[in-house]
Amino acid sequence: MVLRSLVVGILMGLSPWVNGETDFSAVAGAEVRIFTEEADQGQDDAGLSFYFEPEWFLDFDDSSLTIKPFLRWDSMDSERTHFDLREFNFQTVGDGWSLNIGINKVFWGVAETQHLVDIINQTDAIENIDGEDKLGQPMINFNFEESWGTLSLFALPGFRERTFPGEDGRLRLLFPINTDDALYESSEEDSRTDFAVRYSTYVSFWDIGVAHFRGTSRDPLFVLSPITFELTPYYPTITQTSLDAQATIDAWLLKLEMIYRTDFGFENDTNKDYVAAVTGFEYTSYGVFESAMDIGWILEYQYDERDTFGNALFSVEVSDLVLGGARLTFNDVDSTDLLLGIGAETDNDVQFFSIEGSRRIGNDMKLTIEGRVFTGIDENEPSSTLLYSYRNDDFIQLTFEKFF
Repeated sequence: MVLRSLVVGILMGLSPWVNGETDFSAVAGAEVRIFTEEADQGQDDAGLSFYFEPEWFLDFDDSSLTIKPFLRWDSMDSERTHFDLREFNFQTVGDGWSLNIGINKVFWGVAETQHLVDIINQTDAIENIDGEDKLGQPMINFNFEESWGTLSLFALPGFRERTFPGEDGRLRLLFPINTDDALYESSEEDSRTDFAVRYSTYVSFWDIGVAHFRGTSRDPLFVLSPITFELTPYYPTITQTSLDAQATIDAWLLKLEMIYRTDFGFENDTNKDYVAAVTGFEYTSYGVFESAMDIGWILEYQYDERDTFGNALFSVEVSDLVLGGARLTFNDVDSTDLLLGIGAETDNDVQFFSIEGSRRIGNDMKLTIEGRVFTGIDENEPSSTLLYSYRNDDFIQLTFEKFF
């Protein structure tokens, strides 16, 4: 209802400017995902999917409208076959200010491996487990831009529940998730209006952002039914204060994201507050081996104050993580790049490896490769790591994209 009202309101408000210039672009993709081991719940070992994301950009005098829907069809998982309106956003710009009304995506953060401070949009978890894909969020966003920095105010009417793979999907949790009966701490449930504010500025070689959010948590907790063995998402009402900072010093990027979150728990929990952070650096070696290739060396540490996540019926141990990687940029005519990564939990022997790479084909096509390997997970300890559900989900994925 909130999405429909915003769309209708924007269209009615745009009627005086129907003669604006329109730009159209789109990307269509075909994706093959192959798993190297048999699944615990009998899912398929391979899947094929197609997606389409068109974009219309209407330019008016000092204003614009962006419309970006997203559609995916998946052969393996019916839950991954879905549609979302990523953006339906009207923007108007004045002298030192801008106003955005509609459905939009806003990104906060500087770290490579985890974006703790990025809280405006809900994660589209059926797209990928890396948390990079987001659902469109209804919002009213006002920005003041002055020499002292940028102040951004957000009113967020309506809540988007997180998407999850279905029972036939891979890279899913151990128990099936009941997405039809989500629980909320707020009596307004998904009709609540959340609020956020962020201030960002530059100080010498530092890019700094400070933000405060009050509203429904984008991260759910889970209630496990002892009868159906299904997990039902529970969304508490939280307060989150965050800091993100990045320093650019020659070939070095120094990065920090930190949050203090309160009230993240069930009604009777005694400890709902915690601190989490991710910090590290990226150092770029230019022209290695006397070639055009650059290598960015990445090292980050993820800290979480909590020992466990969940409650008595369903809880998982939380471990800090050490992550390293190398980003290879070949600087060739086909924009070839490759990112290799490794991560290890500090409280156990769990490790995971990742590969992401892409190469342009001609002027309007691209081939992408992505893979994950999970090792060191104890088969007999389901609560020992958040990665337990993925222990047999090593995969390789190829994606072919066509741009219009």
